[in-house]
Amino acid sequence: MLSPIPVPLDTLRRLETPEGIELNLRVAGPVARALAWSADGLIRYGALWGLLMALMPLGGGGFGLWLIALFLGEWLYPALFEVYADGATPGKKALGLKVIHANGTPVDWPAALIRNLLRAVDFLPIFYGFGLVAMLGNRDFQRLGDLAAGTVVIYRDPSATAPQLPPGPALPPPFPLYPAEQQLLIDFAERSATLNPERQAELADLLASHTGLHGVVGVERLRAYARWLAGDSR
Repeated sequence: MLSPIPVPLDTLRRLETPEGIELNLRVAGPVARALAWSADGLIRYGALWGLLMALMPLGGGGFGLWLIALFLGEWLYPALFEVYADGATPGKKALGLKVIHANGTPVDWPAALIRNLLRAVDFLPIFYGFGLVAMLGNRDFQRLGDLAAGTVVIYRDPSATAPQLPPGPALPPPFPLYPAEQQLLIDFAERSATLNPERQAELADLLASHTGLHGVVGVERLRAYARWLAGDSR
């Protein structure tokens, strides 16, 4: 179950997975979700309007096809994107949002269908009245469909960018490193260009007992290890 991180006036939630991995999730509130819903509405009804214009020459049969498209667009459009597009409709993606299970796993078909079919209840009595009351009444901003499906809407994590390391050869470290130590080595190589040569050598000498090298040569060797750790195969 999601629980709040002790930070005042924040929407961060701490979730511990069954594997013991701790995730920090930022839950999306009503305003961001309303904007995403509006963007999806423009996309969906814009496409339906264009389809109606194209089917009008077919008469009653064309209108029947349009009604089928209207039904599918209203009820399957969100679920389809949430299941096959990493939890995000185009509107949610534009706002940096995504749908996941409350336990942190990707949303599946049953949950996506439940949360979207129950939008009819959330919409009552008018303009998502019940849904808004439900969202404001729980800390994870879950509307009735989310509560029934066991889902939450969160902000996506920003895409990780590859570290910008100085060019050069890459070498695997000859000694084992913990993940935190690997990250420190990559950070050193990435920031080394902002340090003067004396400071670079001073930091590199801290690992001279492992590399057997001092000064500029030691700096270049640590950079080579960092390139390998960062996935540079040169």
